[in-house]
Amino acid sequence: MRNLSDTINRLAAFKSMKAVQIPRAGTRLLPLADFGSNPGALAGKIHIPSNLAAGAALVVVLHGCTQTADGYDLSAGWSRLADELGFALLFPEQRRLNNANLCFNWFVPEDCARDSGEALSIRQMIGKVVEDCAIDPKRIFINGLSAGGAMTSVMLATYPELFAGGAIIAGLPHGTATSIPEAFDRMRGHGGPSGKALQALVERASRHAGPWPTLSILHGTADATVAVSNADAIVEQWRGLHGLAAAPSSVVKSKNHTRKAWTKADGTEVITQYLIDGMGHGTPISATDGVAAPFMLDVGLSSTRELAQMWKLQARDRRARPFYKPNFTLIGDRMTSPDSAKTTGTGIRETIEKALRSAGLLR
Repeated sequence: MRNLSDTINRLAAFKSMKAVQIPRAGTRLLPLADFGSNPGALAGKIHIPSNLAAGAALVVVLHGCTQTADGYDLSAGWSRLADELGFALLFPEQRRLNNANLCFNWFVPEDCARDSGEALSIRQMIGKVVEDCAIDPKRIFINGLSAGGAMTSVMLATYPELFAGGAIIAGLPHGTATSIPEAFDRMRGHGGPSGKALQALVERASRHAGPWPTLSILHGTADATVAVSNADAIVEQWRGLHGLAAAPSSVVKSKNHTRKAWTKADGTEVITQYLIDGMGHGTPISATDGVAAPFMLDVGLSSTRELAQMWKLQARDRRARPFYKPNFTLIGDRMTSPDSAKTTGTGIRETIEKALRSAGLLR
């Protein structure tokens, strides 16, 4: 552990940070309510495409410190890609009453255990969306940045049976910190378990015995906030669970990044690691798909689209179906609450009522 004054200085720096303000024309996300007991006191937001079909995929996105769900979505381009491909989105969102810097509490034991705290709140949100939107339970994926990436590690470890795959962006392995000083040490790449001890942290997090979710790790080589050594530690934590060799099955160097893959005997990729040359702390995006902002770094690589391709998020059946019936109606390409629908004029109301009748939701 580093000295106390260093930890205090880092805490002071975090406390001075403001929420990242990303200009936007308007939110594309709607609040999720009544999803359970919510012991972690989190908020939740969703985006459901108008053409969502039964059996579609669900992607859970966890923002980083100082960020909001809406800002992260705008920069990463998740909701626009969801409209294009036909999958649902869930954005758990931290509240300042839990963490002044809007970080998910990946280092607080009661928030990182199965059926407890923030982890359970996220699990409850997922259950709500899966039920209301007829999501295929075998097509649930999760990803996050920084503290959201570390919380992604938590969710994959504590609820591995829930996810088909996950992606940790500039994050950390599960269970390596249980206090703020330890968290800063691990972020710097100092201390913590290795080898079998790392793997055991996941094995003890639930009673799951496999199969395990696939995993992608994305990290900048110039990250001064979360040391890039954490990217290798995450691989080390998970490859033993999958029974994979230490050496990657393939290494492909592109213009600005190196992609390593570990595959099963049948050639299926189970773990992929992207190391982006010279990138600092943040999510890699491309201007063609997202909007550059603090911690959302335009390096010409859209992690959003890259993950969508690996996870095969394209809808298998694009026939429109009623969705989220209890709380929302559809107006054009957007969702809105029933109350706001009342103010849009008689013509639009008649159009909506006709659509609802044809869908069997109104008599």
